[in-house]
Amino acid sequence: MKRYTKMEYENPDEMTFGFSKHPVKTKNGLEIGAGYVNPIIKVAPKEGTENSKDTMVSECRNIAISACQRAVNIGLPSFILEQEHIAQQTANPDWAGECTQAQVEVLEKFQDEYGIKTALKATPADIRDEAKGENYRTSSQYQQVMESIEQCCENGASIICIETTGGKSVSDYGISRGDPRAILFGIGVLGSIDMEFMWTEIVKICSKHNVIPGGDTNCSQSNTAMFLAGGLLDKDCSHTLAAIARAIGACNSLVAVECGAKGPLKDCGYENPIVKSISGVPIATEGKNAVCAHSDLMGNLIAGITDCWSNESVYHREEMGGTTPEVWLQATGYEAALMNTAIETGNDKILRDLYTLADKYRDPQALILAYDNAHRIGRAIVEYGDDPYQRSIAGALEAGTIIREAVEDKKMQLTRFEQDSLDGAMKIYEKLPDDSGKFIKQSSKRYGRKVEDFDPKNYEL
Repeated sequence: MKRYTKMEYENPDEMTFGFSKHPVKTKNGLEIGAGYVNPIIKVAPKEGTENSKDTMVSECRNIAISACQRAVNIGLPSFILEQEHIAQQTANPDWAGECTQAQVEVLEKFQDEYGIKTALKATPADIRDEAKGENYRTSSQYQQVMESIEQCCENGASIICIETTGGKSVSDYGISRGDPRAILFGIGVLGSIDMEFMWTEIVKICSKHNVIPGGDTNCSQSNTAMFLAGGLLDKDCSHTLAAIARAIGACNSLVAVECGAKGPLKDCGYENPIVKSISGVPIATEGKNAVCAHSDLMGNLIAGITDCWSNESVYHREEMGGTTPEVWLQATGYEAALMNTAIETGNDKILRDLYTLADKYRDPQALILAYDNAHRIGRAIVEYGDDPYQRSIAGALEAGTIIREAVEDKKMQLTRFEQDSLDGAMKIYEKLPDDSGKFIKQSSKRYGRKVEDFDPKNYEL
């Protein structure tokens, strides 16, 4: 496995939306990261349709039809339909296959009739159970995940993604209790171990079927911190600690690329600007058009260097402007059109900087993901690129340094709670042992006692 020990982008100003160092092209000709931003639409099946395979397949077909009709009606040249599987789809691999086939047939029909370029990104659910007694690597749930990926590939998916959950029990413990060590262990160490295991197999399956292995996300961990941190009035998790968790999350998501994922990386990975700066693969992001599902504090900024612009998953239903596939594809499609117009007129870097400045100093979480700071964190990570533990510490410390500098320059203010959280985390990370083996041994023992669902055997520790 290739570890990143140098940056693909030497200068942060090289990065902008629509362009990546290593663009990809789907089987039906849709290019990603090749000088154009593609909109993504993702819609969850409405409740009740999971009761049978027939209703689920019909629901997925109707989602695709609605999206295609709106795309043609408003003149979109391309779009990606992402189907994030609910648990029942992944637990029944034949459902996954038939849902994929139904949606691909619709996409191909509209592409043939109207010339619109389309692609299906299939995202099976990580339904593995981390509870003790369940072997994470050999359980029936693991087999179902891999069989569902195989079915999606066999039935026409263009891109495969997933949101793996390795280490989540420990990181959840750390996030909810303000324990920086648990966050580092759960995301940077355990998550990276599991990511390597999963993506080694996923890439093999995708390669066999000539399907693009897209990428992963630290959604299950870093986004948990982001959601608990909430808005500027919330304090369930400190925003500075959530920002540090995000930097560590980049080290985790990078592992999928090191195993062979080619992008676009999963849109809910807010850490993706850091990963792009290191690897040069195309990324998907979500922000202000994810408001259908959740809020964030960097809804403009996160568009700055994206290659695919997405909403967050919303139930399939009627809204005043049409069905949710129609409404939210129009939202992401028009935003992508603005970016593409900026590219065509030579104003892409101006728009990139406007996106960035709109949110850069709104919150520490936004600050560290601004493309210039994302590049700084990337540089810190690759300096220790061969060791997931050491690079996670490096990314965390660089994120903390960036926040401190903004405070010192009076560009950002922190409450006492936020400042204390930052100082406490930095102090802990600065004193951690250099030897990863020592840290893993200590942490396995520590959190094996404290976290009921954590079993070191699931990570071969």
